[in-house]
Amino acid sequence: MKKIKSNAGFTIILFMALLLMLTLAGINAVMTSTTEVDIAGNEMNQNNALYAAEAGLERACAQIEHSYKTSAAPPDPLPSAEFTIDDGSSAPMTVTYSMQQLSGTTLKTLHNGAYQGLYAQATEFEVSSEAGTDNSQIKSDLRMVIESDLIPLYQFAVFYEPVLEIAPGPPMTLGGRVHSNGDIYIQSGNSLEVNSHLTAAGNIFHGRYGDAGQSVSNGDVLIADDDGDMISMFQDGDWVDAGASDWVDHSLELWGGRVEDGSHGITELNMPVVRSGDPIDMIKTSGESADSYENKATLKIVNGQAYQVELDGTETNITSDLVSAGIISTGSFYDGRENATVSSIDVDVGALSASNYWPRNGIIYTADAQTAGNLKATRLVNGSTLKGGLTVSSKDPVYVQGDYNSVSKKPAAIMTDALTILSNDWVDGDGTLSINDGNRDASVTTVNASYMTGNVPSGGGQYSGGFENLPRFLEDWNGVEFKWRGSAIDLWESEIANGQWSYGSYYKAPDRNWAFDTDLLDPANLPPGTPLISVVQRTGWREVVAYNNYDD
Repeated sequence: MKKIKSNAGFTIILFMALLLMLTLAGINAVMTSTTEVDIAGNEMNQNNALYAAEAGLERACAQIEHSYKTSAAPPDPLPSAEFTIDDGSSAPMTVTYSMQQLSGTTLKTLHNGAYQGLYAQATEFEVSSEAGTDNSQIKSDLRMVIESDLIPLYQFAVFYEPVLEIAPGPPMTLGGRVHSNGDIYIQSGNSLEVNSHLTAAGNIFHGRYGDAGQSVSNGDVLIADDDGDMISMFQDGDWVDAGASDWVDHSLELWGGRVEDGSHGITELNMPVVRSGDPIDMIKTSGESADSYENKATLKIVNGQAYQVELDGTETNITSDLVSAGIISTGSFYDGRENATVSSIDVDVGALSASNYWPRNGIIYTADAQTAGNLKATRLVNGSTLKGGLTVSSKDPVYVQGDYNSVSKKPAAIMTDALTILSNDWVDGDGTLSINDGNRDASVTTVNASYMTGNVPSGGGQYSGGFENLPRFLEDWNGVEFKWRGSAIDLWESEIANGQWSYGSYYKAPDRNWAFDTDLLDPANLPPGTPLISVVQRTGWREVVAYNNYDD
């Protein structure tokens, strides 16, 4: 029988070849997986370095934002620091950041955002932030350009922090930009024209605030569109406001972006720069707040004593000099809204203008300790002509009697707990007489001044009086014009003169010839010590370098 040859040797060779192939494939798979893991790990570390560098940018930005909001100036020195991020899940990252100023402060018009069209004192800075592992194998180096804008607040015709209510009875025309950080409720008993932007961080409604206890009036309300044409809020038998389902589209169609609220993306605008606390701190005494305008004033009248303050802070008591010159005196009259007798320090602005005691920087501060049964206040009289720019800041109510800054107009402002206008025909002794018997008849009066004041808010069925009564009145103004030009700001509630508004008992409304003073759009015409809004904007971002220096 023929012997069959064995294939065992060939089978072994084939098996070994196959095993070698599988081994090589396994080695390749392991190497590929290891490489992919390394790549993924390196990519994660690189991303972590990027995020860490961004954290450095944000820290520096937060520091400069805080500094501008509390002091209206950049931090000194500019931010620079190093810190480590180690969450245990990846290589620790060391972050180093610094900031440099790119330009001097320049005046510019803003072209974007909620402040579009306003001018600001702008300063540019560049922030550098580098993050990497300790062995420098992973690194990210970022740059960000930020712009700090200081915006004078008196560029608004009307600026409200709380709810803004506008509901005039007589016809009223209001010029200039109007904004509320809350809601706006707008209506008219006759006709109301608003000839600029109307914006709110909340909602814009036609009618009354829900808890104001007043009926709705249906006089026409017209607002200028982007071509300057006056367009009514009443369209096709209904009022166009935030209550409508097509509010955003319809408002844009009617007014071309000049009537917008939170539904359009409008957000709250910043408050004036204060170190801490609230804007009302600006009128508090220096003992109550570091932000008090008492710290800025070069003429102070506090608790009946007058002080001239040098620019270096040296104070001289000049009370007897001002009294003998007829610059300050005392007055007494009845305020029907407060149902109280007012004991006033009267400042004769004309006599002050003619003296050598005009405040060196144009800022006067007043305050008087309040006593039970006597309302302490400051009254500005004989103020038709100002020697120069003037800001009067007072913790107390301020009364302006007669024409103010009406001749050769100067930059002027009043900051107060409550502002009351007394006409040229006001007589102190008539304060308690009924206006229904022909007493306390007002006469045409003109005031050219920006003002920052408080109100008594609506609530519990009580109306605040609205913007039309933000400056208060105590006379029968029926059919008589009160002409005002300036900027009106309401950032706080009145703490001293907090009597409730009512109509027809202690006053009747004037014909309101009110408008924004367009001279305020020239920085040279701003009142002394104009409060500033601080806005820090990120204007550029770039990655300078990012690398992974691991050896394969």
